[in-house]
Amino acid sequence: MFRADLLEGKKILVTGGGTGLGRSIARRYLQLGAELVICGRRADVLESAARELAAETGGRIESLQCDVRDAQQVESMMSRIWERSPLDVLVNNAAANFIARTERLSSRAIDAVLNIVLHGSFYCTVACGNRWIQAGRPGTVLSVATTPSFTGSAFTAPSAAAKAGIVAMTRSLAVEWGPKGIRLNAVAPGLFPTPGAWERLYPPGSQVEPQEASVPLRRVGEHIELANLFAYLASDEAGYITGDLIVIDGGRWMQGVGGPSSRAMHDWTDEQWEAMRKR
Repeated sequence: MFRADLLEGKKILVTGGGTGLGRSIARRYLQLGAELVICGRRADVLESAARELAAETGGRIESLQCDVRDAQQVESMMSRIWERSPLDVLVNNAAANFIARTERLSSRAIDAVLNIVLHGSFYCTVACGNRWIQAGRPGTVLSVATTPSFTGSAFTAPSAAAKAGIVAMTRSLAVEWGPKGIRLNAVAPGLFPTPGAWERLYPPGSQVEPQEASVPLRRVGEHIELANLFAYLASDEAGYITGDLIVIDGGRWMQGVGGPSSRAMHDWTDEQWEAMRKR
């Protein structure tokens, strides 16, 4: 469905692009001709990912270490990127999430999620938007949201709140920046397994039924399916889509996301919660 040169001439930044879903999206962008920048906190992970993705695709990719929680680091990174050439697309993918009883969360734990997910996405979006507007250039911002941004989710309340903020940011700026040729959209993925994050969010004993049973299509998503959606939204073919939240979850949220996924945890003992906290 996708031309090999669909994203040729576009320079794209994927935050948190060294691992997980961000890496899968980054790979697809390279395959479709984009010039890529990935950023994250761990330089070794980024550099390894950049080497491997370049070898796999033959594409142009640069890695930059940046903690998106720090507005000054974000500004410094954007300045370095723009020194060579401006971005055309920003993908706000960097995130943090974990299972916990909300009443037991410390302020630091809450901030750990809000600062990466909401503040980091906002810092990056404003840094790009300011530069695009100053130069009179169009631009595209794609942000990874979640279905709990509109349904809520027990035991991951900070993430749900932060992702809801991203959706509000997306819709607000789609209106404010639309006349300047800047599009913003958000995507809410369903179950797309990734190493590490999957085990943290769905540990043994947290489910009362197989994960696939919570999805009307009775399967989890494949990374290429999500990456293809991000490729389309980044392309000029999606030029009339802005301010939207697009769900790609096999219909899961309509079947009751947060129901079977969290019911077992309501009955966990203090010992089970303590074991989860230590993990």
